[in-house]
Amino acid sequence: MASSSEPSKTPPARKSRRVAFKPVNSTRPAEAIQAQIRKLLASHKLKTGDRLPTERELAEQFAVSRNTVRQAIRSLADGGLLEVKKGATGGAFIRGGGGDAVRAGMIDLYSLGTIQPAHLTETRLLIGVEVVRLACERGSEEELQELEANVAQAEAAAKAGDAPRRTGINLEFYRILARMTQNPLLEIVTDAVMAITSQFVEDFLRTSNITVMPFRRELLKVLRRRDGEAAADLMRDHLLKLQKIYLDEVAVRQRK
Repeated sequence: MASSSEPSKTPPARKSRRVAFKPVNSTRPAEAIQAQIRKLLASHKLKTGDRLPTERELAEQFAVSRNTVRQAIRSLADGGLLEVKKGATGGAFIRGGGGDAVRAGMIDLYSLGTIQPAHLTETRLLIGVEVVRLACERGSEEELQELEANVAQAEAAAKAGDAPRRTGINLEFYRILARMTQNPLLEIVTDAVMAITSQFVEDFLRTSNITVMPFRRELLKVLRRRDGEAAADLMRDHLLKLQKIYLDEVAVRQRK
């Protein structure tokens, strides 16, 4: 990820890239258009920041109506692959990353009940342990300093009695660790898991800082020593404790 908590940002737009689209002959032309655009992305003939031709030009190349083109673009935008901008310099642009769509989709699954608290805590445990192991190995000095600043900010929020801000800062701690892995897929998945965790905490409980901050301080020491196994053990123990707290609270709510 970049240094912000957002997993994807659209870089400065480039001019429309000269690409050749083929006329579509399908009972589902909008889906066929999407498939062509995805194929060009996969072959790197379209890249992040590129602007697609205008709706009129696309309609001519695909040999379909502008409404069909508009439908395809809307679907790709909803999926996080395109960003549509208005105005004289606007158009449909290839987005970077795609993490926004993953996060939104997973939050929707949590809201619908497909992802249950038990699924969330289990996934958080599995991913968190491996993320911290890789972060210990690959993280930079600047990123370690960012973690230390995050812990200091969380402590300040706790002293001020600002529980929502403290929770947000605490969850950002895991996003920083994910960035340290230098693995964009782990960054995106971690961001989505933290978004669901934030929703869960808002719905169910506010966790105490009594055990969280000592754990963070100890983890920072281990990360500085570059001891991946010790860091993984610390993270596993901490997340297992949180898992019990979370699932116990869910069980209490379900009995009411």
